[in-house]
Amino acid sequence: MFETITAREVADAQDAGVDDFTLVDTRPADSYESWRVPGAVNVPFGPTETLGADQREAIASVADGKRIVTICGKGATSTILAAELDADGFDDVAVVTGGMREWNALYETARVDTTSDDLVIVQFQRRAKGCLSYLVGSKRAGEAVVVDPTRHTDQYVTTAAEHGMTITHVLDTHVHADHLSGGRMLATRLGVPYHLGERAAERDLDYEFEPLADGETITVGDTGIETLGAPGHTTEMVAYRVGDDAVLTGDSLFLDSIGRTELEFGDEGAEDGAEMQYETLHDTLLELPTELTVLPGHVTVNSDGTYENAAPGKLVGRSLGEVQDRLDLVALDRTAFVERMIENVPEKPDNYETVIAINRGVESVESSRAATMLETGANNCAA
Repeated sequence: MFETITAREVADAQDAGVDDFTLVDTRPADSYESWRVPGAVNVPFGPTETLGADQREAIASVADGKRIVTICGKGATSTILAAELDADGFDDVAVVTGGMREWNALYETARVDTTSDDLVIVQFQRRAKGCLSYLVGSKRAGEAVVVDPTRHTDQYVTTAAEHGMTITHVLDTHVHADHLSGGRMLATRLGVPYHLGERAAERDLDYEFEPLADGETITVGDTGIETLGAPGHTTEMVAYRVGDDAVLTGDSLFLDSIGRTELEFGDEGAEDGAEMQYETLHDTLLELPTELTVLPGHVTVNSDGTYENAAPGKLVGRSLGEVQDRLDLVALDRTAFVERMIENVPEKPDNYETVIAINRGVESVESSRAATMLETGANNCAA
């Protein structure tokens, strides 16, 4: 009889370097090519199929005697294949329960080094999508803020409690395009203010929020969290400077790129967004102290599931000086920068228009299952 294995167990095995199984992805080739678990091999298998000789031979070849673990979109087709393999004489077979949907909901955490024993910054990494969110708090004051939470909100409450903190504010850097924000949900659940940059009023949001103006500060303990207007990726984009330790840049600046500019503005307005992005980069972000740690809103996840310039569970962050030295866009003049931004446009995130509409409050999502389907796939918010 075949066994079951969780997505968490697959991730832990990969992180530990365990190489005693072969992961077989049964989804169609185009789904596999666009987004997959690292190391998975593709043997397409449909829900109405039975195991054919060619498929059996292909799986036996790639497995080479190792345990076979099957995975698909939500665990249905891969279960059928696991049963077929078991019946066909393969004696060590397992299926990933929940499939890629469960893989898409895995998180890792990393602690950020700070200059103060009182200041705590925890980075939450949504493993498959590369979305990054943060808890920033004071142990002495017992209070914390959450920045850019995803819809899986329990982890922020739990982590704050583990550090003896209560969440007092919830902040988003902008109206996200690649995933559903958990900001309003978390703030409502806890009865605390929900904040966006003041220019979010220009986005026709269908809910109330407490705006933060450029230069406005929220404090946790003795640490100020300063709002920095950073338009470009979106009109209302802000970054948050955490004392003399870090700057949470949202989608204005990543470790290896910057935020694309046409998701809000459209292709026809991308040039205006690129102009704003240039000014944000040179007049705001690069004017900050170079020793600040850049903590972005995303890490690039390649189509093969691997991280770019990072690893799951390891801090995604570098000093501003390092980021500046590594980012070739910094050396471009305004004209060349704008041209690069509007000519180098990657594929748009899946379902981004619907995701934006939900995050603006003008549409709603009916269920957790529907939300999962909307969010499937890696983020594509970088230029």
